[in-house]
This record gives sequence, structure tokens and C-alpha cells, in this order.
Amino acid sequence: MECDFKASSKQDLSRHIRKHTGEKPYKCDHCDYAAAQKTTLDRHIVAKHSGEKSYKCEECGFRTAYRSSLILHMRKHTGEKPYKCDQCEYSAAQKNSLDRHMVKHTGEKEKPFTCGECGYSTGDRFRLSLHMRKHTGEKPYKCDQCDYSAAQKNSLDRHMAKHTGEKPYKCDQCDYSAAQKNSLDRHMAKHTGEKPYKCDQCKYSAAQKKTLDRHMAKHTGEKPFMCGDCGYRTVSRDRLSLHMRQHTGEKPYKCDQCEYSAAHKKNIDRHMAKHTGEKPYRCEECGYRTVEKSDLSKHIRTHTGEKPYKCDQCDYSTSWKTNLRRHMLKHTGDRPYMCGECGYRAAQKVSLSRHMKTHTGEKPYKCDHCEYSAARKNTLINHLAQHTGDKPYMCGQCDYSTTHLCHLRTHVRIHTGEKPCKCDQCDYSSTSAGNLKRHQLTHTGEKPFVCETCDYITSDKFALSLHMKRHTGDEPYSCGDCGYKTTNKASLTTHIMIHTGERPYRCEQCCFSSTTKGSLHKHIAVSGHSSDSI
Repeated sequence: MECDFKASSKQDLSRHIRKHTGEKPYKCDHCDYAAAQKTTLDRHIVAKHSGEKSYKCEECGFRTAYRSSLILHMRKHTGEKPYKCDQCEYSAAQKNSLDRHMVKHTGEKEKPFTCGECGYSTGDRFRLSLHMRKHTGEKPYKCDQCDYSAAQKNSLDRHMAKHTGEKPYKCDQCDYSAAQKNSLDRHMAKHTGEKPYKCDQCKYSAAQKKTLDRHMAKHTGEKPFMCGDCGYRTVSRDRLSLHMRQHTGEKPYKCDQCEYSAAHKKNIDRHMAKHTGEKPYRCEECGYRTVEKSDLSKHIRTHTGEKPYKCDQCDYSTSWKTNLRRHMLKHTGDRPYMCGECGYRAAQKVSLSRHMKTHTGEKPYKCDHCEYSAARKNTLINHLAQHTGDKPYMCGQCDYSTTHLCHLRTHVRIHTGEKPCKCDQCDYSSTSAGNLKRHQLTHTGEKPFVCETCDYITSDKFALSLHMKRHTGDEPYSCGDCGYKTTNKASLTTHIMIHTGERPYRCEQCCFSSTTKGSLHKHIAVSGHSSDSI
């Protein structure tokens, strides 16, 4: 005997037995579909082959072949939730939702259906069949307008909205609209501020359950989802799915205006801004505009000085999560990714990938305006500013603007006085990691940058690039007044002061002024005047 089920008729028992045997005697004449019950086959034929959907929702236009499906659908509009939990205040629009909820009260014994591949268990046979498709790769739901296929019908429904553009669920407080009701529900939390999911170990609350689940991992340390290729672990199945695209190369998000494709939706959204020019999120302080709300939130911290990311092992705090991750390496020392060419070690696989380009010479990022190419995307972005003149990142305390957010972060420290990059061998501290690296070479005496044409060596990569221009004859910076040319921008800036008469470096104890800081230092050394003002 398989279970304790009892039936009032032989026919009911026969139908039940098929759940155990998996027998599906009712075959569709139009496709490969088979069912355990005739009524299920009848529903399939009406829905898939007849095209008949006689039941229509007057609220949003939804159509279905079944009256029962329309009744369930209408509860999305009415808010009716007839299925009540007898142990708490939970209620649901559908019985299977209540059944899933009851597991919280009854515990694991109510999850009799177990996956033989990975141990996943559930209280619902249908959910197990859906789960098994992750192992088999089965995707029975096909899009009739492109090559997309899905393991679940609701995934196909979401995909179809890309073709139809239909977004029937409207926000009554702004212009937002969505293809699905749960997307609208998540959006509404931004207006209401409602965060119904509470952490029972701290004061944290969230608008979505999956956000709370990720938070709980901070308390439990549990990361149950593991990548079989590299050992990466995470707190959620969604994050693991995104991670796996690094190995599979899958890029499901396609641009309909060019050949670009992306592994993540936020990347395609950023890319589309190149075609539309739309940057809807604007900073009220400085006019900075961006494609994503999260980018604006990060930008605003350059004005407020907010540093929400705190180290739990020291007093360090920062405005950006990536900075905290880098900082934590000082405590853990964990750098598992090693270069086979030179022994370089990195904390992240992407850092090692960038490093490897120094050996291969690969420069995949090409400029559309000239022949320039770069090994890193942000290097290309910096270069493009020479063509566009665009400097979107602006300092709120002076006229400084720059092409890159990281440059603005470093600049702002001039105003705040913050020097987070500290030398572990002396009292030196700096506003930038680059300055600290150059300083540390004064302790080691190392001069890793070598000229291939002569014997010149230096501890500064920028100094080598300036030196190389002596060999190439490249002097891209020229004066518009007299034709003077130079290899670097700083020299041109100093030269132009000859024409303007500007001498910004002044001695506070006499009338001496100079075009360069070095000249002022020499004056103070000779005269014995105080250097407090420098």
C-alpha cells in the first residue's frame, strides 16, 4: 500500500492510483501531451488547441477557457481571500497557497514529495514536477513569436509581455504599470512604506519575503545554494541562477535595436539608455542624471556623506558595498584566485580576469569614434569623455566635475579631510589607494615600471607614460596662444599661466607668488617662512 487514501468508488481509487504509478492513459491527438484524467485532457485541448477563451475579465481584459480560472483571477481585483488559516491570521485566494502556508505550522513532516537528485522536498506533487525540470532541462512552454521557452507557464506569461507590451496593472499614485500583479504589489510598497516581513532577531523589516530571507543569512550564516562549477555559495536560488550565467554564458536579455545581449536585466536597462537617451533619475543637488534609481541613491551619498556599510571587526565604514568587500580582505586575507603566469592573487574571479589581460594584451573594449581600445570598460568610458566632453559627476562644494564616479569619491575627500588609505609602515595616509601604492614603493625601493627603449625605471606608471612620449615625440597638449606643445596636461596648465598672469601659489608672509607649488616650496625653504598655509 502506497498511502492511506480511501475512496468511495473503484473509479476514484483508479484515478488516485495513477498518482503513484505516473500512468497517463489520456493522449492528446494534436501534440505529445498526456494526462492521468480525461477532464484534465479536455481542459488542455480547449486551452491549447481550440483557441476558445470565452470567459473574459471586465476589469483588465484577461481571457480564459474556464470559468473556474476566471473566478480565481477575479480575486486579484476584489482582494477576496476565502481560504483562512486556523492557526494565524493568514488568508489566501487559492487553496494551494494555504496548503503551502500550513507547512510553517505543521513542519517538515508535511513535505512527503522529495527530489531524488538534490533532496528538495515539498508538500505539493505539482511543485515537485516543476522542480524536476531544473534537473531535466525540460521547458514545455514555448513562445510562438521567438525561440524562448520556459519551464513554467508564469515565466512564459511574463516573457509574452515583451512582445505585446501589455501592462494591465496600473499604480494609482504614479505612472508605473506592470505586466503582473505581484510586480505592482512590490512597487506599491515604495509608496506605502509597508514592510510586512519582520526579522525575529533584530529590527530589520522588508517589503518582500525573498529580501528578508537574504537578510536572515546574516544571522544564520547559512548559504544553502552552491555552484557545482566553482563552489560559490549564496542565500537564494535566484542569486545562484544569476551566478550560473557566468559559466554558461547565457545572456537572455536581448536589445531589439542592436546585437547587444546581457546576463542581467539591469545591464540591458543601462544599455537601452544609449538608444533612448533617457535618464529619468536626477540629483537635485547637482543635476546629475542616471538610468537607474540605485545609481542615484549611491550618487547622493557623495553629497550627504552617508556611510551605511560598516565593518563588524573595526571602525571602518563606507558609502559603497564594494569598498566594504575590499576592506574585509584585510581581515580575512582570502584571495583564492591565482594567476598561473606571475603568481598574482585576487579575491574575485573578475579581478583575475582583468589582470590576465595584462599578459594577453587583450583589449576588447573599442572606441566608436577612433581606433582606441582598452582592456577595461571603465578605461574606455574615461577615454570617451575626450570625444563627448561629458563630465556628469559634479562636486557639490566646488566646480570640480569628472567623467567617473570613483574620481569624484576621491576628490570629495579633499573637502572632508578623510584619508582612509593608511600606510602600515609609517604615519602616511592618503585620499586614494593609488597614492598609497606609490608611497609604499618608497619603503620597498621597488621600481617596477621599466622603459623598453632606454634604461629609465620608475615607481610611478604615470611617470613612465610621460617618459615614453620623449621617445615617440607625442605631444598632444598644445597652447592656443603660442603653439607650445607638451606631453602632459599639467605642464600645459602651468604654461598657460604665462599668458594669463595667474600665480595661484602665494606665500602668506611676503608678496611672493608662483605658478607652481614646487616653486613656492623652494621659496619657503630659502626664506625660512612658515609653510603652514601650503
